[in-house]
Amino acid sequence: MLEIGKTAPDFTLPDQDGNPVSLKDYRGQKVILYFYPKDMTSGCTKQACSFAELYPQFREKGAVVLGVSKDSVTSHKKFEEKYGLPFRLLSDETVDVIKAYGVWQEKSNYGKKYMGIVRTTYLIDEEGKVMKVFTKVKAAENPGEMLQEIS
Repeated sequence: MLEIGKTAPDFTLPDQDGNPVSLKDYRGQKVILYFYPKDMTSGCTKQACSFAELYPQFREKGAVVLGVSKDSVTSHKKFEEKYGLPFRLLSDETVDVIKAYGVWQEKSNYGKKYMGIVRTTYLIDEEGKVMKVFTKVKAAENPGEMLQEIS
């Protein structure tokens, strides 16, 4: 995980429309950068839909929401369209950014160990510094927690 107060690593990743998105593009705004395991799964859908529901309130407070997973641009587009997501989903198929943010970790499911994305949310300030790190995130509750953090 990244340290609070440190500058968040910059990156450029394609969004669900294939457009390049860089973290530095959002200087001057708070950024809620959330890493999630997989499009269309129940927990990830709950989290994305909760962010979508609260999105107007995030925008009122000058914050943007960016979701990141290793799913493809095509997968992200289907996810966005199916659920009407109003924010950008970034595709990191190489997992370089996911690793840079320390969220590519060993996981376990039914005794089987594998590497994957640990659901984590970063709050990044207007100057690109890490304000808070939320680990062991509960998908459905995370968007509400983030809204309280920026209030």
